[in-house]
Amino acid sequence: MIPPEPATPPEPEPPAPTPGPPGAATFTIEGRAAPALFVVGWLASLIGLGVIAVALLSGRADLAPILLLAGLVLLSIGLVAGAGSQGIERRARGVLAYRGPSPILVVVASIPISLLAVVAIGVPLALIGLEVDGPIGQLASVIAQALIYAGLIRLLVVDTGALSWAEMGVRRMDGRAVGELLSGVMLALPVIVLTIPVAAVLSVVFPVTPVSPLPPTGETAGFAIQLIAGAVVAPIGEELLFRGFATTAWARSFGARRAVIQGGVFFALVHVLTITGNTAGEAVALAVVAFASRLPVALALGWLFLRRGTIWAPIGLHGTFNGLLLILGEVAYRSGGGG
Repeated sequence: MIPPEPATPPEPEPPAPTPGPPGAATFTIEGRAAPALFVVGWLASLIGLGVIAVALLSGRADLAPILLLAGLVLLSIGLVAGAGSQGIERRARGVLAYRGPSPILVVVASIPISLLAVVAIGVPLALIGLEVDGPIGQLASVIAQALIYAGLIRLLVVDTGALSWAEMGVRRMDGRAVGELLSGVMLALPVIVLTIPVAAVLSVVFPVTPVSPLPPTGETAGFAIQLIAGAVVAPIGEELLFRGFATTAWARSFGARRAVIQGGVFFALVHVLTITGNTAGEAVALAVVAFASRLPVALALGWLFLRRGTIWAPIGLHGTFNGLLLILGEVAYRSGGGG
């Protein structure tokens, strides 16, 4: 009789990982679903920031522009790679709500790309004698910005399966879309009425005059171009990014109420990042006024988007709001002898 073989002892369980210092897991490639993309994201971003810093501090008029462009290219690559890596990690972890990159990271990634677009637009315009901050240059910049937003969302969100265009409220322009667009148009005047008391209080507390990103031109052709840029193109691009993408992602992760508030604050904050002043106090005052005056319409846009479930309604509100402000600014400019 053959004796039975001794039972194989069970393998000891691996020891539990020892927690490292706070934040260590953020920088390690261990267990990453896409370690190469993660490394490219961090390295390109850090090197890009370093090159930009060297360009700004070099004081070399001949070398600084080249370094600045190189830094912006590296930073763009790094941030896009980082956003892609983040989305892959969320899908690998089986996140059930929203499996794409953070909207904040996508917006940050759009900044260096947009600066490169301004350079790409400004060089040919300068060659034909046009200014980048003129009506045609601003329209070209706004179109480029909208295309950058759409391209990043397509690359990092739609193509990865995190959200579809339909889930972000982007549907074809048909009779229903026109109706939703008009519903947003009808809300523009009430929103402006609600904004007036906020602006009045701000003007008393902070005696500064905000500068419009699309200032009056004093001429019909220039104003028409500004109107297309500010009331048509910009609302489409911004609503696609801040409502269609960001608000949808946050609504899935945190719920509708937080999505509206967080999306509104984020929208208003992004619009004050480039504000400057003659002094630090003036810059802060201008930023506070710009933020507080944009917040009511930003909250209204988020609420309208989630309530209607389509991007067309907030586009109608946003475009009409911007258009009315541009018209009022142009009228005031011309009546004051500016045109």
